[in-house]
Amino acid sequence: MSKKPISPVVGIPVNHLTEDRPMSPLFTTAKKYAEVVSDFSKTTPILIPAFGAKTNFEVILSQINGLLLTGGRANVEPHHYQGPPFPDDEIIDPERDATVLPLVRGCVDRGIPIFGICRGIQEINVAMGGSLHYRIHLLPGKNDHRMRRDTDLIEEKFGLRHSIKLSSGGLLKELSKVDEVMVNSLHGQGINRVADGFKAEAISPDGVIEAISMQGSESFTVGVQWHAEWGVESHSLSRKLFEAFGLAALTHAKISTEN
Repeated sequence: MSKKPISPVVGIPVNHLTEDRPMSPLFTTAKKYAEVVSDFSKTTPILIPAFGAKTNFEVILSQINGLLLTGGRANVEPHHYQGPPFPDDEIIDPERDATVLPLVRGCVDRGIPIFGICRGIQEINVAMGGSLHYRIHLLPGKNDHRMRRDTDLIEEKFGLRHSIKLSSGGLLKELSKVDEVMVNSLHGQGINRVADGFKAEAISPDGVIEAISMQGSESFTVGVQWHAEWGVESHSLSRKLFEAFGLAALTHAKISTEN
């Protein structure tokens, strides 16, 4: 009797938003992430609600073989990285923060692969002790990396905006076999201090950290600042990252099955 094929399970934490009406919690994420991780990572996606401290982290970590961290409108709150307070009108998502940050640390402890996208790279960095800039475009010499506001066309909002230089000896350069690639840009926050044990994998022309990876570990723990899920069909590096993430999740699933 042949063995049943192993299908790695990838958890995707969602955002927690609240409508204007009382008692109307919403757990949301873009469908695109689940589609891409299924198609290009060859894994089975499941959504993880933003329950915050009520989350049963042990059960989730015992069931998943990978963690995909998505983008989101809300910014990681500054008290998680000793940053200055946000303005009162800033969009925040405390429940997502309280769900994702412990999950990241739990995955790192257990060797579960992590792929962070946009907000996801920031969550990885903060969870592991790094810090963020609140608004990149307010820093001297930096460009505006936020979503374009001069068009309503989604293809233009997510279109390629600037190049990134890939670090010598890094995973991204190894995967792509090139020195530079073009990426989209839709973020206000960005990495300030890279977490200990992590390496800057890519830098924009104005010096913004565009990708990080955890060093000294066989597990895949990578974050990218661009929306790698968008246009993945034609973006070679993004596609290869999803494929590498899927292979890492498969390896974890096989090890878990053997144990």
